[in-house]
Amino acid sequence: MAKAETKGATVASNRRAGYEYEILQRLDAGIALLGSEIKSIRVGRANLAEGYARFQGDELFLYNVHIAQYGPAGVNHEPTRPRKLLLHRRELDRVAQEMREQPRTTLVPLRLYLHNGLAKLELGLGRGKRSYDKREAIKSREANRTMQRAVRHSAR
Repeated sequence: MAKAETKGATVASNRRAGYEYEILQRLDAGIALLGSEIKSIRVGRANLAEGYARFQGDELFLYNVHIAQYGPAGVNHEPTRPRKLLLHRRELDRVAQEMREQPRTTLVPLRLYLHNGLAKLELGLGRGKRSYDKREAIKSREANRTMQRAVRHSAR
């Protein structure tokens, strides 16, 4: 399977999201940050594990993403404060429409990265997997691993 092109240097990724959610669509968004937050992100001190995005009115906000306080900063930020996501209006409208049409969908942060000096967030519109979907994914992954091992050993 070919790797998708990445747009920047990855600072943090949410590996658990692929296991917990079936990702239907991906989109990139900017984040409104404070000075101490961007400095902390550049050092690599961010965690997306429990994060999610939710509409508040007609704007999109990011919740539960932990960006550690930056030590040398005089005035620091709250580590898990809600942060506004920056998208074009038509993108926001399209995502809101898809969330209304498809039940059980949520926006989860997949990857936080730096692109041209700016912090960007890759969001995934995901539908929560049920336990039998997760077991099926584990079985197929193990089967693929076994096949790859067999091919590798037969080539020797």
